[in-house]
Amino acid sequence: MRVVSLVPSLTEAVARTVPGALVGATDWCTHPADLDVVRVGGTKNPKTDRVLSLAPDLVIANEEENRAPDLDALRAAGVEVLVTEVRTVARAFAELTRVLTACGAPDRPRWLDEAEAAWSSVPRPERRTMAVVPIWRRPWMVLGRDTFAGDVLARLGVDHLYASHPERYPKVPVEELRAARPGLVVLPDEPYRFTAGDGPEAFPGLPCALVDGRYLTWYGPSLTEAP
Repeated sequence: MRVVSLVPSLTEAVARTVPGALVGATDWCTHPADLDVVRVGGTKNPKTDRVLSLAPDLVIANEEENRAPDLDALRAAGVEVLVTEVRTVARAFAELTRVLTACGAPDRPRWLDEAEAAWSSVPRPERRTMAVVPIWRRPWMVLGRDTFAGDVLARLGVDHLYASHPERYPKVPVEELRAARPGLVVLPDEPYRFTAGDGPEAFPGLPCALVDGRYLTWYGPSLTEAP
């Protein structure tokens, strides 16, 4: 089985579970750190000719992270493309099982059992906090409806202000975010790399939490530690 992954979290899952199956991955596939495969560009702009040159049996993708025209081009060239849809923690486990089976995993990996156990044992939050969760600036964008990261936070007692917004990642002026006076501002380090010096200063007087974006937005082995 020759697999190209266009999704960083799925790259990590396949590399850990089916060693040797991956022959290509995106430039953003940073885990595992020692992954030695051909790089095929970004998630939004993969070099389809490079993907095809690897003669993959399967390309794994995601409906949110990858663009339909790129996936259509691969299919038109005769490549099988498996597209995942992950908008909740529960869906992540189901899709991971589907991907790993398609990639030739002989058995369900132990880390996936451990991840499900970790999330099933999360205690019911004693209190809930209302947050805003920026994922980009210039322009400011936040978590909206129906997102995996939103479900991760909700399970931990952190609701977010734009969970019912018509858009999944709405653009919201920072003045509006500040005026809402949320109980918390959650600032992940991806897709935008918020840091102590780039992000909190936009929300004076509001508590800010800098978090590892891999634990908030990736669905793979990191789910074991994410809670």
